[in-house]
Amino acid sequence: MELFDQEDQSLKIGDFVRAEIRSGQYIGELLELNGPRALVKVLAVVKHPEQGDLHNPYNPDVPIFHERRALSYTEKTNVLIRDIKKHTGSIPEYNASLRAAAEAEAAGLDRLQRWAAKGLEQMQQLLKEYK
Repeated sequence: MELFDQEDQSLKIGDFVRAEIRSGQYIGELLELNGPRALVKVLAVVKHPEQGDLHNPYNPDVPIFHERRALSYTEKTNVLIRDIKKHTGSIPEYNASLRAAAEAEAAGLDRLQRWAAKGLEQMQQLLKEYK
């Protein structure tokens, strides 16, 4: 997960920002500054939130395997200011950005699944050789 640069960004209400929220990343509008937090209205999805238990990544054998949906269009959420930076590019349409982010997350999971299958195959071969 990308960590944002902590330079003085002189954030102002009305600025478009990129925000790390849990395991997702969004483009939104800064609505309020409240001490260490800011209220952000979601306008687009950059990275879809990860599924499962964030404290036990890549472990399917946890008591609760969390489903994480992306935040909704215009949903307002509080974000730590340290997890926000100004956004200077264009803002994609929400539904298109949501689909693209979800497809990218699914492709990453598919790649991980294929990697795990190949690794398991290799380990099974090595176990035969180690006997």
